[in-house]
Amino acid sequence: MSLNGFLCLSDFDKAARRKLPHAVYEYVCGGTEDGLSVSGNRACFDRLGFRPRGLTGVAGRSQSVWLWGNEYASPIGIAPMGVTAICRRHCDMTLAIAARSRGLPYVLSGASNVALEDIQAGAGGAWYQGYFPGDLDRLERIVQRLLEADVNVLVVTSDTPVAANRENNQRNGFTIPFRPSLRLLLDGVRHPDWLFNVFFKTLINEGVPRFLNLYEEHGPRITEEPAHGFRGGRELLTWEHMSWLRQRWPGKLVIKGILHPADAQIAVERGMDGIIVSNHGGRQLDGAMAPLDALPAIKRAVPDAYPVMIDGGFRRGTDVLKAIALGARMVFIGRPVLYGASVAGVEGAGKVLDILSQEIDRNLALLGCTHLSDLDADYLDPATLRTLTDADT
Repeated sequence: MSLNGFLCLSDFDKAARRKLPHAVYEYVCGGTEDGLSVSGNRACFDRLGFRPRGLTGVAGRSQSVWLWGNEYASPIGIAPMGVTAICRRHCDMTLAIAARSRGLPYVLSGASNVALEDIQAGAGGAWYQGYFPGDLDRLERIVQRLLEADVNVLVVTSDTPVAANRENNQRNGFTIPFRPSLRLLLDGVRHPDWLFNVFFKTLINEGVPRFLNLYEEHGPRITEEPAHGFRGGRELLTWEHMSWLRQRWPGKLVIKGILHPADAQIAVERGMDGIIVSNHGGRQLDGAMAPLDALPAIKRAVPDAYPVMIDGGFRRGTDVLKAIALGARMVFIGRPVLYGASVAGVEGAGKVLDILSQEIDRNLALLGCTHLSDLDADYLDPATLRTLTDADT
């Protein structure tokens, strides 16, 4: 498939909408309740302008970034996304390979469908994002599995203590655990490429996809409830468990789902190696503030060199550069990369990453910078920046 006509990330969104069954596409793109956080994640970028410099000499540009002694080719990575098997067969591996081949981080979701051990063997270097229970015995077994799989970066999600109210999925007849229905079957029939290359090929070769990395063991099929319940005691998880993990986990430990500066301070105090500012892509608490809006106050709450990462609504290289100017070290991209994989596999996911990298390079030059380290809040429009920083005081 030629990708020459794909010029920006929204082109992949449109193509995925055509290729995927309606219920599958809506599961990926949707949020919760009224979709306020999903729309807010995009609106925040429109409110923040640039103030570029001129005649600075911008030859020899680099967008590489260092994190915990590792150099990445660009300040972007692939965010954790669960149940990707509904979009493409072996999709988790597809995403891992696309990131690895470009020198970028990939975060494997705990709700993924390719075994962590296979991801490490086939691509290597994956970070693992866990939906952890507040049960130390089970946490110990999960940690042991991660250690045996040579995981170096553990990301703990903090914003999913209970299931969100995803009304759009219920209206489309799409739930997790997955429940087949005549409606979904007819939806699939109208998308024959997906029906044969995703649905039938997966069933014939692997059977019904499983939650292979949710907990300490390979989990059940996506049509079944896990033995410990899908939420698995997450409502019991506290900062005390994070302190226990810090003592037990020898690698890098990151908390994902931070929006409040007080939580960022606690993360530092408890010995976390970094945080990801996130509202779960607008898929948990509807009305949760946009991560970009939360970023300035969080940066002020932690030491200057402390790794603050972010996700949520990033669709352009300029979006990434706005976050970098506000102090983010790394930006994670979710839905657009999944759309790319849905449309054209590794090539499609890679094309999404390449487009973003090219936009970052071009716009870094247009801002008058040669390196990401040159970029700070001075390159942002003071009037629009003031509205952002005044909101958190």
